[in-house]
Amino acid sequence: MLKGKKIVLGITGSIAAYKACLIIRALIKQGAEVQVVITPAGKEFITPITLSALTHKPVVSEFFSQRDGTWNSHVDLGLWADAMLIAPATASTIGKMANGVADNMLITTYLSMKAPVFVAPAMDLDMYAHPTTQQNLDRLRSFGNTIIEPQSGFLASGLEGKGRMEEPDKIVEFLDKALTPHSSPLASKRIVITAGPTYEKIDPVRFIGNYSSGKMGFALAEECARRGAEVTLVAGPVSMKCTESIRRIDVESCLQMYDAATKAFEQADAAILCAAVADFRPETVADQKIKRKEDNMTIRLTPNPDIAAALGRMKRDNQRLVGFALETNDEESNARHKLVKKNLDFIVLNSLRNEGTCFRSDENQIKIISAQGEKVFGKKSKAEVAADIIDELEAII
Repeated sequence: MLKGKKIVLGITGSIAAYKACLIIRALIKQGAEVQVVITPAGKEFITPITLSALTHKPVVSEFFSQRDGTWNSHVDLGLWADAMLIAPATASTIGKMANGVADNMLITTYLSMKAPVFVAPAMDLDMYAHPTTQQNLDRLRSFGNTIIEPQSGFLASGLEGKGRMEEPDKIVEFLDKALTPHSSPLASKRIVITAGPTYEKIDPVRFIGNYSSGKMGFALAEECARRGAEVTLVAGPVSMKCTESIRRIDVESCLQMYDAATKAFEQADAAILCAAVADFRPETVADQKIKRKEDNMTIRLTPNPDIAAALGRMKRDNQRLVGFALETNDEESNARHKLVKKNLDFIVLNSLRNEGTCFRSDENQIKIISAQGEKVFGKKSKAEVAADIIDELEAII
């Protein structure tokens, strides 16, 4: 339940603004305290007096509430709230949030917010699918915001059913799960998670790397933290942010990730190895930029240490180890081989054959394989996939 939670509800100029009334009712029914901040365009769709009657609070819209100099403090709102929910969020507001365009009270409140921020987009599918909107949503995710989207109706495009705002009851249910502590076997457990790519230097300006964005690993870290675990996130070079409760160790190369992961695992209860680690690194690294030549260039590679295998050898009876396998062929056979060879409790199988998943995507489709059998999951957001994976970890920890 959300009893006692203080929620700032941002409402923007969308036809879906009327649904904010249903969100307010549901939040208050669960015991939350709601403060509405509405954009000038939002007031064209729903009146502040209606919202004020539901929340029993004056609606905040302008910087100055009266002409006598009384002003609304976005900073105070940012400190007061346990969460900020922007629903509906138009393409315009999402663009302003992503780029720091603080031209109204809602955006300044967002920029001052110390609590988690949840965004429920509302627009037509063409606007939602436009590369600009998708880029802005990706930026918001990289800032640590959570995007709440309808999870039904996925077709080949991966966008069907999206754009419209998620239903109010689903939004409130999402907030409830995200903000309400619940009893979990992971509470106070120490979990190590690796995420993102590694970069293996060729010279001061070039490297060998891969397309990993770190989104899956960061989603796992956030889910473990939400369930009360003490999370150490060993992150390769990515632009994503995480909540302050997560202990983050930034690394670049496989050797650095190996050192950080093996050290952290010594005192851990479990590790989830989600990073896309380079199997090889250049044998020598030039100390100056290598100049173009007419002849072919040969780079000799040497194997990197196998982090999963190393942790598998270290693993004690009271520790759990989860691996990932990204395969392009013989998926199950290769994954089962890794499961045994690296002493994993279970392995999460991804396949590049599943379009719109894996690298740089916000969605994933997995199969969890263990000695007891396998579980197949449909295509979901990476946040939902993270919850599925952590459910499996809870069952064995």
